[in-house]
Amino acid sequence: MAVTTRAVVALTCALTLASCASTPEPETVTSVATTTQTETETVTATEEELVPVPADQRAQVASLMTVGVKNYDDALHALREGAGGIFIASWTDPALLTAPERNLAALKREVGRPFAVTIDAEGGRVVRQPELLGEIPAPRTMADTSSAEDVENVAFELGKKLNSFGITVDFAPVLDTDAGPSDGAIGDRSFSPDPQRAAEYATAFARGLVRAGVTPVFKHFPGHGRATGDSHTGEVHTPPLEELEKLDLLPYEQAMTEFPTAGVMVGHVTVPGLGEAPASLNPQVYRLIRSGEYPGGVPFDGVIYTDDLSSMHAISDTHSVPEAVIAALVAGADNALWVSTDELVETINAVNAAVDAGTYSREQMYASALRVARFNHEGM
Repeated sequence: MAVTTRAVVALTCALTLASCASTPEPETVTSVATTTQTETETVTATEEELVPVPADQRAQVASLMTVGVKNYDDALHALREGAGGIFIASWTDPALLTAPERNLAALKREVGRPFAVTIDAEGGRVVRQPELLGEIPAPRTMADTSSAEDVENVAFELGKKLNSFGITVDFAPVLDTDAGPSDGAIGDRSFSPDPQRAAEYATAFARGLVRAGVTPVFKHFPGHGRATGDSHTGEVHTPPLEELEKLDLLPYEQAMTEFPTAGVMVGHVTVPGLGEAPASLNPQVYRLIRSGEYPGGVPFDGVIYTDDLSSMHAISDTHSVPEAVIAALVAGADNALWVSTDELVETINAVNAAVDAGTYSREQMYASALRVARFNHEGM
């Protein structure tokens, strides 16, 4: 999209949000024609991109959720309930990616609206559906043995496979800096303990995905590499914010500058100096992302995902899924992620009730629904 058109779209979105301060209407964002005329030629570029926000409040709420699915029927159930995305997990039936008439292409035809199809494919030990995607080196191994250009090509080949199956979003690359053991919570999932090198290789990986038509999601803001443990198993703490600003947050400058329409995933780490809540439930963390008020930071208006809210004990020890989703969305997340459809209907209803009660601002909810609709429709 041309820069001029993006500016018009952004202005249209801003005016729309201002007009829905009381009761937002279903949204269609349409860019307008731009004409450039010189003495010798007239160039007219007309580009119309529809960005449909669901028509009713419950559907808008449901669009803010991404859930792991078991198979075709489970995915169809989630999408008919209005989920904005599905997650392809290790336990997802691979037939959803390969079976004629029961694959993602068939699912998209049956649902008839844009939605995100997401996966974890970082390389190394974190690659869902490895039998289909093949062996990909761990990020640390890639950075230690290959050039950034080589890593971009690895990600491009990965992205082509993802795209061929109908997967649109990769929860990768990792921007965490970690010099610890390879099998640590982050370990060899990190490209490097050096923030500049981590940024160089992570953005190269993202560049390869984008070339293949897949949207990257950078993680785990504000930095999990030096946390006290693994948020899968319990509460963990990072160094204080002022220490994160000197190291862990630095890679986000290059990533968010080069890829302002990519996604960002917030981890479940607790940051001394930013309150008591884990980052994924912490309004101060989301304000930090939106404002870019950290060294080298840039304001970000793309989609912010949570890490998994259902099976990681840093959250699940203290919150049910509906409680965690409400807390995350109220704090500032655009898309709440968890790995099962079991509590989807209950959670949609709970969040919808929170909007009705005013505990989750309708204006905030609608702003997130607009970001998600744009993200799902346009991708990168």
